[in-house]
Amino acid sequence: MNNLAKFAVAALAFSAFHSNANECELSIESNDMMQFSTKALSVPSKCEQVKLTLIHTGKLPSSAMGHNWVLTEKQNVKAVASDGMRAGVKNSYVKPDDDRVFAFTKVIGGGESTSITFSTKGLSKDGNYQFFCSFPGHFAIMKGTFKIV
Repeated sequence: MNNLAKFAVAALAFSAFHSNANECELSIESNDMMQFSTKALSVPSKCEQVKLTLIHTGKLPSSAMGHNWVLTEKQNVKAVASDGMRAGVKNSYVKPDDDRVFAFTKVIGGGESTSITFSTKGLSKDGNYQFFCSFPGHFAIMKGTFKIV
């Protein structure tokens, strides 16, 4: 195999690896108007780990307009949010060790970002998952669907 052919094979392998990795990385924005930038997120079923980055594009501090990203089953959103309010800001408004929560980020304020990596083990294609912000009063408006496709 000549050098050009070796380079082409290496480039294809690198490209395939990067496209698979990028499919397992998500980014979502939040703002001072209590909105996420999308109402739906999905990852391919081949993703064993998902990296999610939350970006707060607003200007208000976390104490006034903080946001996080919480993933749970749709039927658990209200209860998880309610328990989260009682857990308080020191716990990012998520009850510690809540097994209804698949993943969550810390609460951030305007101009900040945070990332988490979580396992998709236990999540299924036919699951009814929802993400939301558990900052007090936000979950009713700031939510969307999460799918394994």
